[in-house]
Amino acid sequence: MKQEEILEKLAAGELSVAEANQLLSQAEHEKRRSLYCKVSQKGALSVYGLQRMPVTLYVEQWERLLDFADEIRQFAQENAAELNRKKLN
Repeated sequence: MKQEEILEKLAAGELSVAEANQLLSQAEHEKRRSLYCKVSQKGALSVYGLQRMPVTLYVEQWERLLDFADEIRQFAQENAAELNRKKLN
């Protein structure tokens, strides 16, 4: 349930304040959990939630990639017309 739906039900008296708080907390938790990290068996950092399989790199690789983030954004902006976009849930 989305935040707006929860607030509408609260305003309509269908939910108590405590129930609404609990549902809002759960909704926020689910939103934050859409991407999450784990340490792989081999000690690499895996990011889950981007695709079906995790994206796994060693810390040095993540650091190098994150340092390159501005260049990736610039490239994507310059080539936006040629790049396809996937709708995210």
